[in-house]
Amino acid sequence: MNRNSPIPTALAACLLAGVAVPAAASPVPVSAAASPTAARPTAFPQQDRDATPQAIRKETGIMVPMRDGVRLSTDLYFPADAAGPYSTILMRTPYGKDREPPYRGVIPLFVEAGYAVAFQDTRGRGVSEGEYTLRSTDREDGYDAVTWLVDQPWSDDKVATYGCSYLGETQITLAAERHPNHVAAIPMAPSAAYDPGGRPWTAFDGGVFELAQTAGWFMSGRTANRLELYSSLPVVDIVRKSGVVGSDYEDYASNTPAADYFQSLDFVRPDDRFDVPALYVDSWYDYGVAETLKLFNQQRETAVSARARDNQYVIIAPSTHCGYTRAPNPQGGSGPPAGARAMGDWQIDMDDLSLRWYRLWLDGQDDGISDMPRVQYYLMGANEWKTADTWPVPGTSFEPFYLHSSGGANTLTGDGSLTTTPPGREPSDAFTYDPTDPVPTLGGQACCTGMSTGAGGYDQSDIETRQDVLVYTSAVLVEGLEVTGPLEAVLYVSSDAPDTDFTVKLVDVYPDGTAYNVQQGALRMRYREGLSTKVLMEEGEVYEARLDLHATSNYFGPGHRIRIEVSSSNFPRWTRNLNTGGNNFDETEWAVARNTVHHSAEYPSHVLLPVVRR
Repeated sequence: MNRNSPIPTALAACLLAGVAVPAAASPVPVSAAASPTAARPTAFPQQDRDATPQAIRKETGIMVPMRDGVRLSTDLYFPADAAGPYSTILMRTPYGKDREPPYRGVIPLFVEAGYAVAFQDTRGRGVSEGEYTLRSTDREDGYDAVTWLVDQPWSDDKVATYGCSYLGETQITLAAERHPNHVAAIPMAPSAAYDPGGRPWTAFDGGVFELAQTAGWFMSGRTANRLELYSSLPVVDIVRKSGVVGSDYEDYASNTPAADYFQSLDFVRPDDRFDVPALYVDSWYDYGVAETLKLFNQQRETAVSARARDNQYVIIAPSTHCGYTRAPNPQGGSGPPAGARAMGDWQIDMDDLSLRWYRLWLDGQDDGISDMPRVQYYLMGANEWKTADTWPVPGTSFEPFYLHSSGGANTLTGDGSLTTTPPGREPSDAFTYDPTDPVPTLGGQACCTGMSTGAGGYDQSDIETRQDVLVYTSAVLVEGLEVTGPLEAVLYVSSDAPDTDFTVKLVDVYPDGTAYNVQQGALRMRYREGLSTKVLMEEGEVYEARLDLHATSNYFGPGHRIRIEVSSSNFPRWTRNLNTGGNNFDETEWAVARNTVHHSAEYPSHVLLPVVRR
């Protein structure tokens, strides 16, 4: 269904993602043993960026034709004192290139370095022609935009791409088309362009609808009564109740994860091939970081040339959505915290990294950036950068940590424990899940929710006092433990409802008792055999539930404890399962469920942690 609704602002975080605010000078995020760094280029002073710098020539509102005749509005920026020809850096945005003065971002930096910049409204957005449908025509339009740029008399036939969030995603779909003149990309937080078998726009997690993130994005920045709207039923009407009409939200909310609707949209598929060097950037507290790492691997594994295969890089910061593109912490050189969790001095100088990357691929000038490690990741807790050449990192072993209790793991004060010893004969743990009183969301991996604590690490102690939260905690660690890589939980569960959800949260308990969420995942039980198959539960039966907890890098230091929370809700991040076995999205009635987690020799519920021993 085609849409031409009011433009979604996706809140301040996503707007900032479109045109990044330059960071102060700081080290490139590599370890002391990593490659040398170049000095950070001088950028236009902040106070000069509200007006057109004299050194930039601007041509606005150029209507670039696509293959079907639709024209996309494009602004061009050139060095005023250079004759060309120019390499071009392309940014494509659905948020309206005229909504924010672009000179507050990276455009002056790129133009001062000698590049032309093309800033384009995507189809049906801003002042571009056509009708907008989320995830439709991005491949073809991106390809046609590159073709038009290299056909201009001022072009040197080389186009690179840049941007975060949606602007990162348009780079990935373009890369999948393998335009011969697309020579370099910097896709930041691009994971929503990836569909690893039925998780479109990361709008589902284990078949559970990402309510706050998806509805929040479609609400066009409306923040009033946000939690009240999320709590209303039916779920399919939430965005309409906010005053936004004619969006694609209703299609997202009412289709199952593997539906033909999603399969018809513009996502990168596992069988796509690539031929462009890419520098990926993402964050541990952003949605879809695991998918970004999968994209990095896919680009390496399916590249059609050695140039592309050997020039894929990824940097994972400890921030929230596109946090590395914002101004540094005014209190010092460290990057902004991830929620309430301090992360030390991690700030990335994206200006310097970007220019060095473009100089390599547009100008042939290698100052050592090609020698940097293929994988750079921030080890939270230890608060230091680590490097590797592959993902998962070498030396990773996937080790089971088993759930135990005497049948009373409910709440922080219960008897749940977490050990590396398999369980024997143990009673199960049970709790009541009432959709009218769900476990509240506090931080995590998300974007655009409109909630003040929508993403990041926060103390979960209050949540752990609830009777519908099972808490399993390890003994105090004598030696620290690095957990870096993909995570999975394997639970053996039963319920008196035909369908319900199970959620798992990995928590780092500090010596003072502060319990910071690290990563989490969910599973709608009807999808336990696959996202394309609906199989309801029978009362009294025990089922294996495998929950994808995505990926992280966290150091559980000496004196810390590892904790696992198990429940059936995390609201409003994930929509509530109404426990009826029905559609959920169009229902207004619900049932209370009695849910059970088994841990015994027959049913060894556990989490698989990627342990890196150095």
